[in-house]
Formats: sequence, structure tokens, C-alpha cells
Amino acid sequence: MQVLHVQLEVGADPAEVGRARRWARSRLAGSGIEADEPVAETLILLISELVTNAVVHTGCPAVLRMLLPGVPEDAPRTVRVEVADTSARPPKQRHADGDDTNGRGLELVSGLADRWGWQPEGAGKSIWCEVDRCDPDAPAVAFDGVSYGDLDVDADVDTAYEAV
Repeated sequence: MQVLHVQLEVGADPAEVGRARRWARSRLAGSGIEADEPVAETLILLISELVTNAVVHTGCPAVLRMLLPGVPEDAPRTVRVEVADTSARPPKQRHADGDDTNGRGLELVSGLADRWGWQPEGAGKSIWCEVDRCDPDAPAVAFDGVSYGDLDVDADVDTAYEAV
């Protein structure tokens, strides 16, 4: 199996969110996830929320990473998105009321992603989410030694990297 690991450095400017979305769309298409697939728009929305949270709430640059399924039929069908920033402050899921313009980001991530979480990374943290492209009854895959479901693929995964 093959997993493609791509990453983009994102500046602290909220205008960078649009650039991150465009970059992510092109990487998704390159991995065989076409723009008209529902999962593509879900992933773009998740990326937009996570990158926005990172640059707006920390005021610092961030790194967007995607672990994409490879082209072979037996490749993992889970897409993992990670956004790392330099703030050690843990994410706080809020609940927005009525006309509030903020406070829906992590609630949206929680509702759209199959799994999400965060972990410390260096002096900061990484917030991640995963979206499965497969049958809901199929076993999930493992990334970075973390197993989800019954399938552990670490020994059989070839990873290609791209950093921008």
C-alpha cells in the first residue's frame, strides 16, 4: 500500500486560508479524489476550518499536512488532515448561539470527520481529523503507529513525501 504525505507551510495571515484550500484541492485531485466527490468538499471544509483556527487563534504560521491514499486499489481509503501550530494552548470546542459568527469550527470538524483529535507537537500542537472514503463497515487504517479499527498497515505502507 502507498500513502502520499504532503505538506504546506501557511503564513499567519487569514488570507492564507484560501491558498491552503486551492493547494489541497490540487493534491486531492492528484491522489484520485475528484472535486465532484462529496468527500472532496468535506475535506476542503475541514481544512478551511482547521487552518483558519490555527492562524486566527494563534496569530502564528502553521503547517498543513495531508496523508492521502495512494493510487493502487489496495491503498488505504482514509484521508488524514493535520494542522500544526506553535501554540501549546489546547483547542477548545465551543458552541455558537444563533447569529454568532465564531465558535463553530471544532463543532463542525467533530460533525464532519470520522475521527479527530489533537496532540502536543514540539513546542505547539497538531490538530488532526480523518475522513474514510470506504464502506462504513470496512476496517479503518492506521497512520503513524496509531491503529483505528482492526487493520494495522504500518509494515505494509510505502510513504511518499512532498513539502511546499
